[in-house]
Amino acid sequence: MSNAWPLRTRAGAPEDPVFIGVGELPSGRYPDRTFIGDLTAVALRALRDARMKPRDIDTILLIPNLHSFSDQADLIFSRLVEELGLAGHAKASFMVHSGGSTSDNAVRVAAGLISSGHARAVLALQCERWGSADLVEMITMLSKNGIPGEWELPSGLQFNAIGALIARRYMYASGSSAADMAAVCVALRKWAQLNPNAMYRGKPLTVEQVLASRMVADPLHAMECPMLADGAAAFIMTSAENAAHHGIEAAVRIAGSGGCVSHYSVGQESNLAVLGWPTAARRAYEQSGWGPRDAQLAQIYDSYAAVTAIALEGLGIAETGEGARWFASHCAPGGSFPCNTNGGLLSAGHTGVGGGTALLIEGVRQLLWRAEAPRQVEGCERCIVGGTGGSYMDAQVLLLERWLAGARA
Repeated sequence: MSNAWPLRTRAGAPEDPVFIGVGELPSGRYPDRTFIGDLTAVALRALRDARMKPRDIDTILLIPNLHSFSDQADLIFSRLVEELGLAGHAKASFMVHSGGSTSDNAVRVAAGLISSGHARAVLALQCERWGSADLVEMITMLSKNGIPGEWELPSGLQFNAIGALIARRYMYASGSSAADMAAVCVALRKWAQLNPNAMYRGKPLTVEQVLASRMVADPLHAMECPMLADGAAAFIMTSAENAAHHGIEAAVRIAGSGGCVSHYSVGQESNLAVLGWPTAARRAYEQSGWGPRDAQLAQIYDSYAAVTAIALEGLGIAETGEGARWFASHCAPGGSFPCNTNGGLLSAGHTGVGGGTALLIEGVRQLLWRAEAPRQVEGCERCIVGGTGGSYMDAQVLLLERWLAGARA
């Protein structure tokens, strides 16, 4: 237990940080929408979901975009404070960034601010315009950012190639076939058919279609790579005491948190078929006192099928070597362990840093029992959230559980 990171608060304590509302806009290509317009709209959706007004918020926590430096500057210079009418009222407006794992780390920052008394209510916001951005500029960005310039960039390494390296190593280690990997994408697409915000809703997918799509980076086919999308997401956290004050009967608390930063350069990762997931999972489970068999669902970063399969195994959800096959047979709608119930990055759309944020929000939405009826996991109480950023340099785990007003540990 020496590596456990104890919570500052006991479950149900007045200062216990909880999620009380989420907001999301449909993902896809929406050239008529605007960056600031989407951020403002998704903020208002989250506020309505939380039964709050803008001036109930005292801290804005921003999750960055990757499509535009000037839009990023607007965020850093507190544009949203003005848009929401919080000038002179907000205590702080600032940004957290760790790539695809940003949402996990943003939650930790928000929770710390709330439990320490530095913030009363935190609104976390993210918007991405990848789907409408200049494609050449985005390809250039994804071919350079985070790729070590000294050794790997000259070789032509970019993110689809990193995904291919991980997939090839995982397939060799697990004995998974190309069809096994494609079946993960198909399972995710089934969830997208139930999600009104998903980019690929209304577009079913088969293993045959995946394997017939063009090869992008062997062994990855085009339909195994995430599609760049526009999207926006938001969540609100406050203290259990403040949630009760607003008449909120159900919220979501953080039962455990664990992480492991395993490398910077993918060439320095000792085992691409494992990554940092076992260490991150152990740290989270030690803190929470519960494990994978105690959860009813999971939301795990899925920019490529192998990334999710590796995480499932490291989290102890699937047996070593069985992650891809287990996902296809257990995690689709109607399966024993729902996973990525929004369709994930591969079918809801890859909204940059917001891909992980969308998965986090889906986990919170499920535990609040506010997902649409065909998608809602009946009676769910606990959810595992897993994020990873950059060249999969870290594994981040949040263990979330449904909390009822008046509950005490």
